[in-house]
Amino acid sequence: MVIRSKAPLRLGLAGGGSDVSPYCDLYGGCVLNATIDLYAYCTLKPTNNGKICIHAIDRNENFDCETINSIPLDGCLALHKGIYNRLVKDFNLKPCGFELYTYTDAPAGSGLGSSSTIVVAIIQAFVEWLNLPLGDYDIAQLAYDIERKDIGMCGGKQDQYAATFGGFNFIEFYDHDRVIVNPLKIKEKVVCELEASMLLFDTGVSRSSATIIEDQMNILGSDQKRLCAMHKIKESSYIIKEMVLKGDFPRLYETIRTAWNAKKGTSDMITNQNIEEIYDLALGAGAYCGKISGAGGGGFMMLFVDPVKKLNVVKALSGRKGHFVNFHFVNTGSYSWRSVD
Repeated sequence: MVIRSKAPLRLGLAGGGSDVSPYCDLYGGCVLNATIDLYAYCTLKPTNNGKICIHAIDRNENFDCETINSIPLDGCLALHKGIYNRLVKDFNLKPCGFELYTYTDAPAGSGLGSSSTIVVAIIQAFVEWLNLPLGDYDIAQLAYDIERKDIGMCGGKQDQYAATFGGFNFIEFYDHDRVIVNPLKIKEKVVCELEASMLLFDTGVSRSSATIIEDQMNILGSDQKRLCAMHKIKESSYIIKEMVLKGDFPRLYETIRTAWNAKKGTSDMITNQNIEEIYDLALGAGAYCGKISGAGGGGFMMLFVDPVKKLNVVKALSGRKGHFVNFHFVNTGSYSWRSVD
């Protein structure tokens, strides 16, 4: 028997950063995101040889040990080990042998939530194998707890919920880890227009979201400008949600421009010369607006442009490091299935 699972990566359309503690605990946060047809994958093969073997294929990282209750977190494959440790602890599982293989369609540091999404995919595989009593909210919250609390990686809450639920979601975040996922019923013609009007550009620069988020976490200090910028980001997410639901693209683009400027005010690491040059070239070739998906500093940039001017933007950026990636929106969240080896 072989267990396989997959979970979709996401584009952060609005509100990113307001899902990070302590901001969301004090003021409440909200984001709008949408999953796309780029995925994190997991294959789990139960064995009887008394060994645990973990392979992150895309990162060329491997680990193996005898079956034990808790695997030391020594930095290598910490997410994979942390998931195993937490499941054994929470469900009083008897350690058993298995082989685990993972890979993603986008690397860590892409701004598409790849790290959190791989955690969701792995948990989903274990849920399928062991028939664990976990629903969607449980899986997403467990993924968050493992990543942020057990392992201590800085970050927000949106990625785990986006990967688990899938689709267009307006997600609210409150204190005591209270999260409400509001699935949005977007008209098909609006989804088609969004896809026709968007370009996804990999800037070719990976970045550490944790470093940027650590800087943003100081937002509640003496710098009121940063706090006000985060308030604007949160406020803009309500407007962007409304404009997507209504299909009001002119106001959508206007609000995205405003929100991108506000986001740059939350940390000096959000943007850099490379990002600004890409943005200016795109606007000069006819793009309406653009923004980085994720924490910032690099990764993927979303560009919004009149469909008939798409090729102009592509040509304008042809000399830059990086490349365009085709995508479509998807409504399905994480899922798993059994296969025959």
